[in-house]
Order: sequence, then C-alpha cells, then structure tokens
Amino acid sequence: MDVLWRPTADRIAKSPLRAYLNWLEEREGQPFPDHDALWAWSVADLDRFWASVVDYYAVEFTAPWTRVRTAGPMPDTRWFPGARLNWAHHALRRGADEDTALICVREGDLTEREFSFGELRQAVAAAAGWLRRAGVRPGDRVAAYLPNTEHAVIACLATAAVGGVWACCSPDFGADGTIGRLAQLEPAVLIAADGYHWNGKEIDRRDVVARLRESLPGLRRFVHVPYVFDQPHPDGATPWDELLSRPEPLAFEPVEFSDPLWVLFTSGTTGSPKGLVHGHGGITLEGLKWSGLYCGLRAGERMFACTSTGWALWNMQLGALSQGAAITLYEGSPTRPPGAIWEVAARTGANVMLLGAAVVTATAATGVSPRAEHDLSRLRHLMVSGSALPADGYRWVADHVSPDLRIDSTSGGTDISGSFVGGNEYAPVRAGRIGGRLAGVDCAAWDDTGRPVVDEVGDLVITQPMPSMPVRLWNDPDGVRYAESYFDTWPGVWRHGDWVTVHADGSVSVHGRSDATLNRDGVRLGSGDFYDVLEGIPEIADSLVVGIDLPDNGYWLGLFVVPAPEHRLDEALERRIVDTLRTRLTPRHVPDEIVAAPAVPHTLSGKRLEVPVKNLLAGKELEKAANLSSIDDPDTLRWYARFAAERFR
Repeated sequence: MDVLWRPTADRIAKSPLRAYLNWLEEREGQPFPDHDALWAWSVADLDRFWASVVDYYAVEFTAPWTRVRTAGPMPDTRWFPGARLNWAHHALRRGADEDTALICVREGDLTEREFSFGELRQAVAAAAGWLRRAGVRPGDRVAAYLPNTEHAVIACLATAAVGGVWACCSPDFGADGTIGRLAQLEPAVLIAADGYHWNGKEIDRRDVVARLRESLPGLRRFVHVPYVFDQPHPDGATPWDELLSRPEPLAFEPVEFSDPLWVLFTSGTTGSPKGLVHGHGGITLEGLKWSGLYCGLRAGERMFACTSTGWALWNMQLGALSQGAAITLYEGSPTRPPGAIWEVAARTGANVMLLGAAVVTATAATGVSPRAEHDLSRLRHLMVSGSALPADGYRWVADHVSPDLRIDSTSGGTDISGSFVGGNEYAPVRAGRIGGRLAGVDCAAWDDTGRPVVDEVGDLVITQPMPSMPVRLWNDPDGVRYAESYFDTWPGVWRHGDWVTVHADGSVSVHGRSDATLNRDGVRLGSGDFYDVLEGIPEIADSLVVGIDLPDNGYWLGLFVVPAPEHRLDEALERRIVDTLRTRLTPRHVPDEIVAAPAVPHTLSGKRLEVPVKNLLAGKELEKAANLSSIDDPDTLRWYARFAAERFR
C-alpha cells in the first residue's frame, strides 16, 4: 500500500489535536501518545469523551446539565438533558471584529468580497431582529432557496439565533424537488434568490420561486434576494436589504440541547426525501470536534469548502467559524474554467480545503496541474468527501497539488452532519485508504450475522450513539421511519448502508452502498472498487456498475461506460477494461456485459444512482424506480429505462 505522506514530529507537536491530547493527559491522569489511544478511550468511556469536548472548548450553557446522556438504546438517547444553549452563539463568539469571517467569490468574477466577523455579527443581529418582528418564534421554520453566498450564511445564523429551524435547497434543484422538500416543513418565511451562475451562464430561477411561494402552506413572509438579475422585486416581497437595514443588538435565544437547529434532506432518489432533524447541541459539539481536532483550524485561518447549499458539506463548513476561522464561499461551477477552484484556493489563501472526490477526478481529466499555475503554499490539508477518493486521485493530488499535503478522504454525511471516518494528524496517507475512525465514533464492519470483521468487507455499523445523530425525522412523530431507516437490521445498532473494510492497522476502505450490493457467486463486491480502477483509464469519462438477480438463480453484472470525448467503446477498450479489472481486482470483477452509455445519472450532489438503475433493470417502472426531481439529468435515467425494457423484458 503506497504511503504518500507522513506527518513530521514537529507538525504533530504543533497541531491542535496534540494540544487537546496534552490537556487531556492532565485532566485524565493517563497518557494519550497518539490518536489511536484517543479513539480507544473515547469509545470505552463515551460520556467522559464528550464531556471533555464540552470543557475543552468551553461550551456555554445557559442552564446546566446533570448527566451526559440518558440510558437506553439508540435511537432513544438524549444528550445533556436539561442543558440550554444556542449553536449560533458558539459560531459567532470567536474571531476579532476586524478578522475576516467570509470570503465570497463567484464564477466568472474571482474578485473577492470579504466580510469581517464584526460585519457578520451586525448582519446576523439585524436579520434576527427582522425575523423576530416578522413573528418567527422558536420552532418556526425558515426555508431558503439560495446559492452559496453570504445571504445563506447570514440567514442561517439569524434563524438559529432566534431559535427557528433552518432548511435550504440549492437553486440547482428544480421546482418539484424543492417543493417536495420544503413544503413538508410548512415554513413561516421563505428567503429566495432569483438565480445562480453555472458553466458560464446566468440561470434564471424566478419561475421556480413563484411556484414555490404558491406551494408553501402557511407562508407568512417572502424575502427576495436580487442576486443575478437587476429587476423589480416581486409583489409582496421584502427586499433582502431591508433585513439588514435596522441595527439590532446581537441576542441568542437559549434552546434545549436537542431542540431542532436545521433539517437536512436525503437525496430522495427512490422516494420522498426524508427530513433529518439535527439539534443545536449535537451540531455544536460535532462542529467543534471536527473543525478543531480534525481540520486543525485556528483563529485567523481559512477554510474553502467547494459545495452548494444543498449538500451537508455546506452546513459542516460553518463549524470553522466556531474556531475564529474564515470560510470561502464559491458560487458557480468548480471546473469553469478548468482548475477554477484551485485558483480560488490560491487567491483566498486557503489553509484547509474540502471538496467532493468527483471534483478531483474532473480536474485531473482536464490536464490542469494546479501547483504549476498557482501558489498553494498555505494549503496544508485537503479533505475529500461525497464518495471515496480513488487511489489514482490521491496520486494526482500528490503530484499536481502538493506532495506535502495531508490528503484526508472522509465518509459520513447528511445523516450526522459530520464524519464517521477520516484522517487525523498522526495517520499516514495511503493511496485509496481512509485514515481511521474518528474519536467518539464507535463504528465497525459487521458480517451478515452481526459479527465484527477485520480485513473483510462488512456493513458499516455504529454501535454507540453520537450527539449529532438526527434527533428525529420530520413528520415521524412515533419514530417509526427513523427506526426503519437505520435500526431495522440490528435493533439498537445504526446500520449506515455502506460496505466497508476496517483493516488491521485501523485504516478503512469504503466500497460503496450496501443497498446496491454486487453479490457474485456468494462474494460481495464493492462498486467503489470498480470506480477506483476504472477512473485511471483515460478513455473512460464515467462508469456505473450494477448487478441484478436473474431467473433460475442467474446473475448479471453489467458495466455501463461513458467514453471520454473522441473515444468510443470498441473491442480494444473492452479488452483493456477486462484486463484491468482482472489483474488489479479479481476475475470475479469482470462484468458479464460492458455497455456504452451516453451518461451516468447522478444525484444533485454528484453521487451515482446505482440503486434506481438496479431497480429499472429488475423491472420497476421509471416513476417507481426513482424520484426524477432529485436527479441531475432525468433524460439520462430515461435512457436506462429504455435499455432495461429492451434488454431484460
């Protein structure tokens, strides 16, 4: 296994993680020589670990807590009962007034607009005052349809400050997908922009906003953000500037630890999107742990997350503010022009960068070499999420961004607004491997019998609760859907739905979704292993692997390949694919059929739609196999429906 990077003793000694471990040694009266020791202690004594996070980061409660958590199995755990706090208060309490808090950049105009912490606090205070005057009370919902701009950050923080519940859809969602999510919440206020920028175009969303206003029962106020077009405000709208026009004192409504902060929605590719309700306290603790111990952010530093407001990474990045660090908000396509986000990282002086694995692959395909074109000397840490970063992606980053960069592939996401596994300041970087399990996350790989396995593929499970797990699902008063979603296989144990291998050295490999299982001759194959290998073949632009059971105990393993521009799927490319899969993986990985496809369907956050395609091939009708409003290109999925009808019926 290639080791691309090892931390120096000096880097470890100066890291925020080591500072916390030094403090912990004094507190606990025992040595913590490395992260492995921390992880083992944190899951052996979960309560003391989370209490240490509270104390180390001086979490401020307006009402005290008497115990860390209630007894009983998941999902009934309640954390810090009786405690009251406000997440927005912790997000804004660090950072000197003159320090930079937000750096805003958009596609086509890389001129940065900066907001200091003082300016951000003033804007949040004014917007929170407007929300209070508009009648928003704790528990009321504020919905947004906004791109990745300062408007979204200000509105989110202001909503939390008054105790409201935040939910946002990115404007790359169409009308049906947005209504299907936000209408569930019956929001009191809608804040929406008129459009966004993508691939050199100004995308008009005024018609979607109009439909959205008509489709939200109980909507009391509408705030219009004129972001793209210079047009009069719609009838009945409050201009965005009005929210910020009246100075107010900065005040935060204390709420219960588990009171709702925001609702994040699942992709909803095979049904109605589930609304995951996260609480103020859990997100505060998870955000402090993640941004402090794992991102290693310090006051005055800068994080750049390449994300949209419709992805959990957007919410996660806000944790940087709690360390007094700034966040860069980029609005537009990450690859227009090719390598655009690396230029943004260089121009804004990013210390930590967070992006999707697909962005790394897309940049590599353009031939751009960021280190040859930009000064990225301040960048020390690259976090990659969304899907597992293939081994070739690690090597490309080391060769074309920096060999001294800590590459940190992580996995977690919307469900916990955080990560289960990732790197740490002690772990070496191995191509294709995730560093290990994060502190406070008691996760393992289990086989079908519920037995933990090492160096074998198993189901990713979490056997002890985490504060940032959802408090509940929206419109699920009895918790039935919540239990069915995560605890149906093993009661009291969270089954995440990923195939993983926990290796003997503590590192982790993620092989793909277990609900898209490839099971050939009784052997489970991870789809992620296919993509890891295939993404190194330059003649392939994208691919999708799916397996379905056939009558008479048959099995069909199909590989759909999208040839790169100026290439086609001919006999030579097929032979190369077969030889590569056989030699780099196993003969079992050789597909029964390789099919040329026009494209691969993805969720709006860029994940391959393996399950809907599998459902189509198994005979489901298109309308039942997938929710078309949650897909980047519904016409692509229609092609797979036609293929299924012709090939298997």
